[in-house]
Amino acid sequence: MVNKIVGWVVLVPLCLGLIVFALANRHFVAINFNPFAPVESAVIPGYGVPLFVVLYVVLLVGVLLGGTATWFAQARHRRGEKHWRREAHQLNGELETLRRQQGQAIAGPQAEVDDLLELR
Repeated sequence: MVNKIVGWVVLVPLCLGLIVFALANRHFVAINFNPFAPVESAVIPGYGVPLFVVLYVVLLVGVLLGGTATWFAQARHRRGEKHWRREAHQLNGELETLRRQQGQAIAGPQAEVDDLLELR
């Protein structure tokens, strides 16, 4: 519940700010990817892109590159979590096998919780 409230408190003003920014920066700018081209030849009358589109695209590319870099940086942690999850599943299977061999009744997931909390 608190996450939803905080999300609305943060996202609504952020979205309103982005809309106001887009409305305030509607003038056209020339885009040129060649840093060695003379400035006079780069500006063509009647050609351009709104400034807010350029800034939103740069923001989107930055977010995507940052997300990709984070994903690669966390690969080691995801691999470790996968390893421990697989080992926990294997040990749970071995525990169930041992219980069956000893004749103990298995009550389902609640029995595992009881074992972990040492309630039995």
